Amino acid sequence: MGGVIVNADSAQVYRDLEILSAAPTESERSLAEHRLYGIRDGALPCSAADWAAMARQEIAEAHASGRAPILVGGTGLYLRALLDGIAPVPAIDEEVRARVRQAATEDNYTKLEMLDPEAAGRLKPRDTARVNRALEVILSTGRKLAEWQQQREGGIATDVELRPLLLLPPRDWLYARCDERFARMIDLGAVAEVEALLARKLNPNLPVMRAIGVRELSGYLVGDITLDEAIAAGQQATRRYAKRQYTWFAHQPPPEWPRLREALDLDRLGEALALFQAKG
Repeated sequence: MGGVIVNADSAQVYRDLEILSAAPTESERSLAEHRLYGIRDGALPCSAADWAAMARQEIAEAHASGRAPILVGGTGLYLRALLDGIAPVPAIDEEVRARVRQAATEDNYTKLEMLDPEAAGRLKPRDTARVNRALEVILSTGRKLAEWQQQREGGIATDVELRPLLLLPPRDWLYARCDERFARMIDLGAVAEVEALLARKLNPNLPVMRAIGVRELSGYLVGDITLDEAIAAGQQATRRYAKRQYTWFAHQPPPEWPRLREALDLDRLGEALALFQAKG
């Protein structure tokens, strides 16, 4: 259809994770135009607001050229930010952000319990990204994150014709594919990719350093575990994430969004694409 594929996956934004994020290959990119893949250095975190702003621009450019933007990816927070809008949280003070991100997650959670007990009650103590975000918002703005989130700005859901499709294949099929994919990443050079990341000595709290596979293969590279153990751990982490994604996409989007629950094998492509056909 001459469309433009726009990345909606938070890991595939980073050029440092081409293998571990299963970014489109050069041969795949030659089949269609791809946007927002590998556009960020791992040292620069990409927030949902950052991505939504870039996606809005890509969507507008595609529409202006008469092409259909096709958003692909499993980061629900990104898609929700684009469609429903972003809470207008002011820019976080850089000194506050640096102080929060350099501190241990346990210490930040303790501070959050004192400053925003409601947020702390909703979060897991080891959820580094969300704990840090809630703490830096209240320290920088003086208001709780939940208060900011009651306001939403910039959503495009009412301005576009949306054709959604949720892929929810059988779990046993999905988990087997997760295991196969991680093993294939090892063959493609994932260990060297993580080794290059570690050589940069980036902040361990950055999203790129918390990506699935980075922590597990780092353990192998520093000699704490064997490669087989690292692979098994990476496969398990992938399955756990897939389970969380599956649950989110099964329940959070509107119930009228079509859901394909069959195995995503090539012989079912027609069945999937049929769900995109014009209504009526």
